[in-house]
Amino acid sequence: MPIASCQCGALTAEVAAYSPMVVACHCIDCQRRTGSAFGVAAYYPAEAVTVSGAARAYSRPTATGGTFTTRFCPVCGASVVWSTAKHPGLIGIAVGAFADPQAPPPLRSVWEQSAHPWAELASVAAHYPQGVS
Repeated sequence: MPIASCQCGALTAEVAAYSPMVVACHCIDCQRRTGSAFGVAAYYPAEAVTVSGAARAYSRPTATGGTFTTRFCPVCGASVVWSTAKHPGLIGIAVGAFADPQAPPPLRSVWEQSAHPWAELASVAAHYPQGVS
């Protein structure tokens, strides 16, 4: 069973198998949330994810008028899981938190209008200048 974890291991998210629904997001908010050029998330039905450990939450408005809530470890600060008002039945898990190079690659790339020009993802089949409905 794949287990995603924060840096210190205090916050985890366990799933039965990897999700094929993996998205790379280049929006400015994901860049700031991750400290990287983009965020990469695997999305799962909420009932398929077991989150363990203490978490703090931070909610922010999205460009499409919804809410994005990140849950992160209060000890090391790493974000592990998040949810959006746009997709209330899904939980996103940071693909990097699995620390497994065999995890599936992103199939979609969204908010590409704010992508770094050097950030090309070979695995991506669908490109969206903005978010996806």
